[in-house]
Amino acid sequence: MAALLDAAAHGSFPDADGAIEIFGSPPGPSDAVVAFSSHNVIAAQIDPAEVQARLPPGDPGAPMHPGFLAWIGERLGSSPGLIDLVMVAFARPTRAPGGTSLALVPTDGAGHPRVDRALRYRTDVAVYSDPEHRGLAIVGRGLAGRREVSIEVAPDHRDAGLGRALAEAATSLVAPGEPLFAQVTPGNVASVRTFLAAGYRPVCSEVLFLRGR
Repeated sequence: MAALLDAAAHGSFPDADGAIEIFGSPPGPSDAVVAFSSHNVIAAQIDPAEVQARLPPGDPGAPMHPGFLAWIGERLGSSPGLIDLVMVAFARPTRAPGGTSLALVPTDGAGHPRVDRALRYRTDVAVYSDPEHRGLAIVGRGLAGRREVSIEVAPDHRDAGLGRALAEAATSLVAPGEPLFAQVTPGNVASVRTFLAAGYRPVCSEVLFLRGR
C-alpha cells in the first residue's frame, strides 16, 4: 500500500484495468478502501473470495458503493469513514497572502477537535500554527505510514488566503522529495479549492476504517 501511494504521488498510477487488489492491513491506525481510476485497493484483513462474491463484475465503482463499504465495516468491526478525495504535494517555496514567507511554529493544540481527530487517525502527530496563531497545520503519519496534513483556520481569519498559505507551508515539514498527503471531503469545496491553490493535486479517493472503533 505504501509503495502504491508513493508511486501515485510521483505520477505513476496503477493500470486502469478494473482490477481489485486486496492487501493485508497496512501500517497505521486504519484499514482502507482506496479507489484509483478503474483500479481499486482494499487494505484490510479480509477474505478475497468474500470480497469478490460481494462485488458485481465490470463495475469499477462498486467498491465505493455505500452498501459494500457498510459490509466491509461489519467484517472489520469498524464503521466506514467519509469518502475523501486524497491530494498530494511536495516541498515548495511558501508565501503568505501578503507575499511574505509564512513561518510555522510548534504549538500545543490540546483539545482542539481537529487535533483530537488527528490523534485518532495518525501517529507521530505534530501541531503547528502561524506566528499570530490564526490557524493550525497538523502533520502526522496515517494510512500505510504516509505523511498527512490537515489545516484549520480560525473563523475570524477565513477567506483571506491563510488556509492556502498554511497548506503550502506544511510542505516544508517533510523531507525534500517526500510526498505530503491531505484528505478532503469533496463536498467541502472551499477546502478542495484551498489545497488546489496550494499546489496539491488529486491522486485517488479513499474510505478509512479506524481499527478498534
